Amino acid sequence: MFKSFVLAVAFVVLGTVTPTFASKVDEQFRAWLQSDLWPQASANGVSQQTFEAAFAGMKPNLKLPDLVMPGQKPKTPKKQHQAEFGSPGSYFGPIGGVTSGGRSRAGQHARTLAAIEKRYGVPGEVALAIWGRESGFGTAKIPHNAFEVLATKAFMSTRKDMFRKEVIAALVMVERGLASPKAMKSSWAGALGQPQFLPTSFLDHAVDLDGDGRPDIWNSVPDTLGSIANYLVNYGWVKGRDWGFEVTVPDSVSCALEGPDRGRKISEWAAMGISRVGGKPFPAHEARSEGFLLMPAGRSGPAFIVTPNFYVLKKYNESDLYALFIGHAADRIAGGDRNFAGRWGKVGGLYRSDVAALQRGLERVGYDVGGADGLPGFKTRRSIGDWQEKNGRAATCFPDKGLVEELR
Repeated sequence: MFKSFVLAVAFVVLGTVTPTFASKVDEQFRAWLQSDLWPQASANGVSQQTFEAAFAGMKPNLKLPDLVMPGQKPKTPKKQHQAEFGSPGSYFGPIGGVTSGGRSRAGQHARTLAAIEKRYGVPGEVALAIWGRESGFGTAKIPHNAFEVLATKAFMSTRKDMFRKEVIAALVMVERGLASPKAMKSSWAGALGQPQFLPTSFLDHAVDLDGDGRPDIWNSVPDTLGSIANYLVNYGWVKGRDWGFEVTVPDSVSCALEGPDRGRKISEWAAMGISRVGGKPFPAHEARSEGFLLMPAGRSGPAFIVTPNFYVLKKYNESDLYALFIGHAADRIAGGDRNFAGRWGKVGGLYRSDVAALQRGLERVGYDVGGADGLPGFKTRRSIGDWQEKNGRAATCFPDKGLVEELR
């Protein structure tokens, strides 16, 4: 029996899930549901009836990304599944649909958007941009069974603890009558409804803006937009501040100065030679406040001075490109379609596993890259720039094949 199990694991390592292996995983999953997950669900007020209805006849979905099969150790995936962490230039391809869709809905939902701005201080165009990006304004097909996705990932993903909290929260939602079992459809990552909230986010941030007695992020536009705004406010959205400004960064300013922990007054950035594209000065109230350098493709793309509100947008999705997409789309919804002045270079084509190898190389020489996860976040970008400067190179602040080979 043990020999056949090892053989089955070998097939999984090679990328093929055999029926024998899948059957074993099914058995382990069912045992885990009853002996491990059920006691915690019960302790959180979930009835046995709700629990059994959620998982009746369920098997783990072994086709989901970022799973760790029994007998394996976690590994950095070779390919990047999330567009938010891929090629910067290609990420903005769908922005036209979001901005045109946002503008067409701005008038249609003007009263709701005005109420949101008054209550939460979040500009309506920001809520519209998130709604459009997350679910195509409610038109996107969301095909997965949320309990299947969340339970599979709680059982065998690279982030078990996080998904364990989410599956318990999903059960609590149904137990409290906040959602019907039929409504619990999700993305491959377990996100629900038109704003694509994880279950804990629903419990913490969803609001009943239309006054029908319960928050409904599946069918109610006011509840969807209000919940998005409430989410942002709860994470610290500052009323009256912009999200950021596209800028020109002279060669004298190092791209290694990027990051939310290296802020300074926007007037100080301006004194260093950073200027807004188009020649406009920074608004006076912004110039007196703190800003942060953002260069999501290093020297191979547009640059920005962003405000704390940019990092609130990142709470919705931990990607610089996502937050930048939302801010830019909101600007276009409000002021018309204008592309960035800076152009995206041909960067971002590396395998995720190659970026992770580069990150491990930087860690070996003492850099904090934010973890060797294969995702080129700001800590990785600025570490690359600092290493390049210390080694007599022109700082690009973005991974490339040459750096991978040199630092692997």
